[in-house]
Amino acid sequence: MIKLTKNPNVKAMFEEFEAEEEGHKAIIDKLSKNKVTDLQLQNVTDLKISDYLIDMTFRPDMDYQDILIIAMKREEKAVKMYTDMLARIKDSDAQKLIQFLIQEESKHKLGLETEYDENVLAEN
Repeated sequence: MIKLTKNPNVKAMFEEFEAEEEGHKAIIDKLSKNKVTDLQLQNVTDLKISDYLIDMTFRPDMDYQDILIIAMKREEKAVKMYTDMLARIKDSDAQKLIQFLIQEESKHKLGLETEYDENVLAEN
């Protein structure tokens, strides 16, 4: 999507998303069994804004609001995927790793929903 979008602000947002996901990959690559037990878990607020929005298909000419919706829905789906995985995993270290991933995706979703609330909903 970075290569296809025409809006420089949207391109910058996608680059930021890409960097965050690369950061997750680096964290997972560096984790050893001992470090998984040291992961700190916390509750992340869910504003549930994305729960009430419809899925969209990416178009290169999308505006900021539509890009935020796509991003929120993707984070929502990532949280659901990891939550579904968690229900099937029995190993406690693997569970903690999945809980950490749920937490990280939830933080991304919260950030996007906060941005949407403050800069899209507030304007309407």
